[in-house]
Amino acid sequence: MIQASTPSARTTARIGRTPFIRLQQASLVILALLTSGAGAYTVKAGDTLYSLARSQGITVAELMRLNGLSSTVLEVGQALKLPGEGPVQPPVAAQTEQLVGLTVASPATLRMGDAFVLRLGGPRAAQATVRFLSEVGEKVQLPGEALQPVAFGNEFLVLGRAVLGKITPLVYEVRVGAERLQRTVEITPRSQPLQRLNLPAALSSKLEPAARQAEDAVVEQTYLRRTPQAWSKPFQAALNVRAQSTAFGQPRIYVAGGPVQYHYGIDYPAPAGTAVTAVNDGTVVLAQLFPVRGGLVVIDHGAGVSSLYFHQRKMLVGVGERVQRGQKIGEVGSTGLSTGPHLHLELRVRGTATDPASWINRLWPQ
Repeated sequence: MIQASTPSARTTARIGRTPFIRLQQASLVILALLTSGAGAYTVKAGDTLYSLARSQGITVAELMRLNGLSSTVLEVGQALKLPGEGPVQPPVAAQTEQLVGLTVASPATLRMGDAFVLRLGGPRAAQATVRFLSEVGEKVQLPGEALQPVAFGNEFLVLGRAVLGKITPLVYEVRVGAERLQRTVEITPRSQPLQRLNLPAALSSKLEPAARQAEDAVVEQTYLRRTPQAWSKPFQAALNVRAQSTAFGQPRIYVAGGPVQYHYGIDYPAPAGTAVTAVNDGTVVLAQLFPVRGGLVVIDHGAGVSSLYFHQRKMLVGVGERVQRGQKIGEVGSTGLSTGPHLHLELRVRGTATDPASWINRLWPQ
């Protein structure tokens, strides 16, 4: 690799190192004061990159770039730059409702397949229960179940999800004591072209209903777990690659004349043997070879969140094993319904597929 020489290296040789460096440092300070507008902040106990990014209306990745951070770990007393123009307004404002002693904030709109959180505040937030009434009649696990909020800082959060293929409004209900609040959130479609795969018979035979139903029954049992939240750091990528071949929510027809089905994850092409790592802390609840999903590992992260890793050629963890964020759990392969080595990654909320990209570098989606 050819490295470009820096102006400071060339100029120092001519005018002397110390005076130039002082002049350069002074110029940089003045330039930063004139152009950056970033304000200084001292990290306090309980701060996380996520909470600070959310207060400024930016992502964790943007906050890390602004400060040149390579780790998400913060130390009390650490100085950080924050955007100087104040919080950036999100493209769609949240809607906030209120009962006595309770506030509820939710997104104004969602795309189908989005994961999101309802944010509950106030002295009665811990006593509330939430139900997503629009789930009744949908093909989801335990539709309309009563959910208890998860404590997070000064708020209480409830995870929700907009089902792929459904654009009727999402309806939620919050109850606290004898009071009830019911609201709707508009759902918009994902604009993606229909993909016609026309799989050869050797692969399409794996989609026969009898075989597929048996596989689905085993996997779907893992979605019924309701364990405490196991993670405390932002979710991270499962592969050290950026390229993806098929996006989340892509509508597909696998064989000519077959039904339209949605792609419930993101496909990341990578050489066979590439390390697959856990996106966050959790417990392995399934590690098995299947006809369609191939070498599959399922990790329960608690709070109804699970991650699934398809088509692995080798699985390095077993059921019941506690894994940590970034731990190698397997290797990329092309097992199951696959035409080449890649990882199919899913992030599910109570069994419903959500866009994995909305989780990466975040503690919570949205």
